Amino acid sequence: MGFAAKVRRTPGRFATGAFILNSGIGKWSADDETAARLHGMAAGTYPFLAKMRPKDFARLLSASELALGAALLLPVVPAVLAGAGLTVFSAGLLGLYVRTPGMHKEGSPMPTQQGIPIAKDVWMLAIGVGLVMDAVTDRKSDGA
Repeated sequence: MGFAAKVRRTPGRFATGAFILNSGIGKWSADDETAARLHGMAAGTYPFLAKMRPKDFARLLSASELALGAALLLPVVPAVLAGAGLTVFSAGLLGLYVRTPGMHKEGSPMPTQQGIPIAKDVWMLAIGVGLVMDAVTDRKSDGA
């Protein structure tokens, strides 16, 4: 992998990694109310999550965000792997946006005021896909 490839990936990896890591730190010690809110929203979109206790869900979400944030921030983690993780994670968040009533305007993908905080996750999806595509198409790349 060339130096230029590593440099061009740095801003996206750093910005999203720091953001997600911070989010995971904030959720690690979530109180009961916050855990219930997070769990309720996620279980409403992904019913299989309803079986989990809210605190366990919040802790799992936090651990996932901590791991993904660290993977994005650590340059030793291959870009294709970090990008794939970011793509899957942000696609899950966008699933909340698409499936939760009131997040977007009726018959339109445009967000409502309530949906803006989740709709912005489309940028993380784009960065994740970009990292994967860049790593896969970089002829000199070993994926890092």
